[in-house]
Amino acid sequence: MTTYRQIHGRSIQAVTTDPTESVAEGQVWYNTSSDTFKSILASEAWVSSTPMLTARSYIAGCGTQTSALGIGGSTPPYSTLTEEYNGSGWATGGALNTARYSMSGLGTQTAALGAGGYDGPPSPGFTTLAEEYDGSSWTAGGAMSNDKAGAGGAGLQTAGVVFGGRDDTGAVATTEEYNGSSWTASGAMGTARSVFGSCGTQTAGLAFGGQPGDTNATEEYNGSSWTAGGNLGTALYANAGAGTQTSALSFGGNHRPPITAQTEGYDGSSWSARPNLGTAVLQHAGAGASNAAAVSFGGYTTTQTAATEEFNSSVNIITAAAWASGGAMSTARSGLASAGTQTANVFIGGQMSNSPYAPLNTVELYNGTTWSNNPNNAPYSASNNCGTGTQTAALSWGGYPNIATTLEFDGSSFSTGGSLSTGRELTSSNIGVQTAAVAAGGYQRSPDVYPTQSEEYNGTAWTAGGAINTPRYSAAGAGTETAAVISGGIQPGQLNATEEYNGSSWTTVNARPYSAGNAGTSGTQTDSLVYGGNPSGALTTTVGYDGTNWSTRPSMSTARAMMGSSAGGTSTAALASSGSSSTATEEFTGQTETLNVKTLTQS
Repeated sequence: MTTYRQIHGRSIQAVTTDPTESVAEGQVWYNTSSDTFKSILASEAWVSSTPMLTARSYIAGCGTQTSALGIGGSTPPYSTLTEEYNGSGWATGGALNTARYSMSGLGTQTAALGAGGYDGPPSPGFTTLAEEYDGSSWTAGGAMSNDKAGAGGAGLQTAGVVFGGRDDTGAVATTEEYNGSSWTASGAMGTARSVFGSCGTQTAGLAFGGQPGDTNATEEYNGSSWTAGGNLGTALYANAGAGTQTSALSFGGNHRPPITAQTEGYDGSSWSARPNLGTAVLQHAGAGASNAAAVSFGGYTTTQTAATEEFNSSVNIITAAAWASGGAMSTARSGLASAGTQTANVFIGGQMSNSPYAPLNTVELYNGTTWSNNPNNAPYSASNNCGTGTQTAALSWGGYPNIATTLEFDGSSFSTGGSLSTGRELTSSNIGVQTAAVAAGGYQRSPDVYPTQSEEYNGTAWTAGGAINTPRYSAAGAGTETAAVISGGIQPGQLNATEEYNGSSWTTVNARPYSAGNAGTSGTQTDSLVYGGNPSGALTTTVGYDGTNWSTRPSMSTARAMMGSSAGGTSTAALASSGSSSTATEEFTGQTETLNVKTLTQS
């Protein structure tokens, strides 16, 4: 009998706990604790990701799963919008010079090409326009020889190919190659078609599906001519594609009727069924380097959609980032000081969210599951106070009206620290720890003043720090005393301005995607999360900051502002609670990957 060692060149290893990484697909081990044989199997699935900023269909796309671009489309009407995806969320990119939909998109997120399409007023119609993207702005490229929309695209900005599509006469089979400045004609497709899936390179392109007459035909391009490939399992059109000529995906579309979620994978000769999209969609876009890692975005379901889904074929099970319900607080409150992490948090003071809307001195503690009332209340009742630190070393300062008092909390009881030099409310929160904190901006009453001053706390006293550039109160803060960030706030208008602090001075950086004060925060200067706020009513919006750029994240279930958050939390483990008449708590968990461990059984 042939042994496992003879087949695989290794013996079955005995372990007490299952491995968590660095295991190849098919490797077998014996778990002595559970008395079972186990192995790793590849899993395939689409998972929901953060929606685009703007819902639209007939959108063009290019790039990879973690660095994709969504271009133009119909919102309706014609759109100039560009959005950039980083694998977690979307951010606004530079606008197209000419609004249009049903373009061909190809290239990368920082070197893209948008060609052809159907353009908008003043003279709507099929166009030869091509624009090039450098990661921030679009400039005119060489015009195509043929005006068309709904064509396929493959390759790079400097080595691309656009094929098929339709013009005023109907579907066409023309092919044109782009060298970064001009177009040249190449071999025509075997079948004229439009609105179909495509992917690949200038010398190894792929086209599949399309109309008229819904087709399952696949064609392969070698840089000069087209030949027939294996047929799709289902004839359809308005599908999206990703990958290469030998490792492609087709997903979504319409096979008249209905709209479909169907996904198929191509290996260079034949198509096979893959797990379906979570939602049936057409007129969407796709991006990805292979049939093992792709992203689908935008399109039309029963209305224009902003939905984003990621496809992965991996030995890891991928769970999308999301907010989930946590334990309910005892007392709904807003405008409070909070400190700690997602699993060890403290809320101090604030104002009751319901009548009689009184200021509070009560303290609640969270253990990651339930809230409990701390036996010792704060020495004074206050609303609009601010805080930072951990559950067992928290700091609370300021409040309404013009309070300068600082309180230190050790997880059980309070002591008084040094007072602010200027009594005020609604400074930035969540910057630093109990012995090294920053309070920036704020609001002083009678008369109304929006100071630019920031103060630093050393565990004993507050001293002057650098002045912020934009006066404001209720800015969202994150980071440390020497590497902080604030964003948004009120002045009294709602702001999206963002500033970074190096321990001595503040510098204005890229603005946050939305304007609002009273948002919650977690994380660091280079990896933070901002959520909620109230520009004209509470929001569910969530965004992330990487130290340079902002992008969207999954929204909260409950709209809230002036909430408690998690100063010691991270961009992948955050907390939001109360901030409204609700006592509800939500916990944010970033995308996770775990090995797909299977127990082997005899059948």
